[in-house]
Amino acid sequence: MSDRPHAIEFFDERFGLDAAGLEGTLADALGGGIDYADVFCEYSVSDSVVLEEGIVKQGDRHVEQGVGIRAQSGERRGYAHSDEISLASLADAARTARSIGSGGGRSASVALASRETRGDSLYPVATAPTSVDVSKKVKLLEAIDAHARQQEPRVVQLTASATSQYRRLLIAGSEGEVVGDTQPLVRLNVQVILEDATGQRREVGYQGMGGRYDFERLQDPEAWKPLVDEALRIARTNLGAQACPAGTMDVVLAPGWPGILLHEAVGHGLEGDFNRKGTSAFSDRLGQKVAAEGVTVVDDGTLPARRGSINIDDEGTPSQRNVLIENGVLTGYLQDRLNAKLMGVQPTGNGRRESYAHLPMPRMTNTFMLAGQDDPEEILRSVKNGLYAVSFGGGQVDITSGKFVFSASEAYRIEDGRIGAPLKGATLIGNGPEVLQRVRRIGNDLALDQGVGTCGKDGQSVPVGVGLPTLRIDAITVGGTESA
Repeated sequence: MSDRPHAIEFFDERFGLDAAGLEGTLADALGGGIDYADVFCEYSVSDSVVLEEGIVKQGDRHVEQGVGIRAQSGERRGYAHSDEISLASLADAARTARSIGSGGGRSASVALASRETRGDSLYPVATAPTSVDVSKKVKLLEAIDAHARQQEPRVVQLTASATSQYRRLLIAGSEGEVVGDTQPLVRLNVQVILEDATGQRREVGYQGMGGRYDFERLQDPEAWKPLVDEALRIARTNLGAQACPAGTMDVVLAPGWPGILLHEAVGHGLEGDFNRKGTSAFSDRLGQKVAAEGVTVVDDGTLPARRGSINIDDEGTPSQRNVLIENGVLTGYLQDRLNAKLMGVQPTGNGRRESYAHLPMPRMTNTFMLAGQDDPEEILRSVKNGLYAVSFGGGQVDITSGKFVFSASEAYRIEDGRIGAPLKGATLIGNGPEVLQRVRRIGNDLALDQGVGTCGKDGQSVPVGVGLPTLRIDAITVGGTESA
């Protein structure tokens, strides 16, 4: 069993915040007609080490603590937060939130009852990753640098970083619930720059991995050496890449990280706030066909040790597996408590926030498309001439229209059903709902990313996961640097 039921004990021992204090705070927030209130307490430790050119150029350790109090009346919300966790600061924040959110109604006392969200944590760790001695993290980064330079003498620059976080949460709501969670998070990044023999061209290769697990997993050479080797392979490939042709063509997406396109172009449009307000391209389309036959899209926060997984969301709702599109039909949206109530449905465990200083909103966890029946090699052979996109960098999406633009960081020509020359400068341009309709083949090789996803929305960032099987999509506009 995890230590999540003892969240009150942790905050009581450190800050003197017990159940009676929480109940009094919630009662204060409820006064003046508020129909729901909650308290969100956070104590988080994070650290990072960055190595460049074999030298540790940056290292930091950061402690963040605070409390946020929400007072809600219908659609109206009051929110106040403080970086001081004490009964006095909670009382001030509760009165402030109540005065912002009051709308006429009831006042009530609150009795809290601690409850479990699940029997076992999705991410048990033996040692908090922020407790690992910094010398071990530096040693890991130095080993990465040495391995890369031994494998490839053309390395002109290498940057490696290791980051850790250990976050404790306590959430108490006016309906009597009080839950907590302890969330570890680690990440390892490697970026290499290679120079060709002429000294005129340089290209980048990047790889990363991470999740909610012990830092020791990153220290395993069987984990980080393939990561470094893959970053080197990508940089070598890009050194020989040709200019990408522009035009409309059939595109095959590789499994794994290309799921970021699904996350951005489709996933955000399935979040409850956009659909309640009618600003999503998927608004008012429940029960309608929005994708090709065989397309099933899932958001699942219950996958063990994954970067996007959570035992509970940041409102205290247990995470769950949510099927959003099933066999092409739109079946649901991602909901936090507020939007679920206003839309007359249940929360889905997707109320997330960056920290105590932010209000929760509907956000994704691990979002992916389920596997189909097709052999990935056969999918490639089915395309006479097209583009094979292996990895993506940045992108932009308009939620209302569904239009997107994504840059491919690794891509190849498809020539007569075979992978051809590597391409540079490829961008995919399209519309999320339309692209779903153009899916023609779905591979049997679903893969999730390696644990590097971070999602931004309304100025807030949260860790997420993405995934995809090999996918053929017909007639996508490809932007490039020369005519097709």
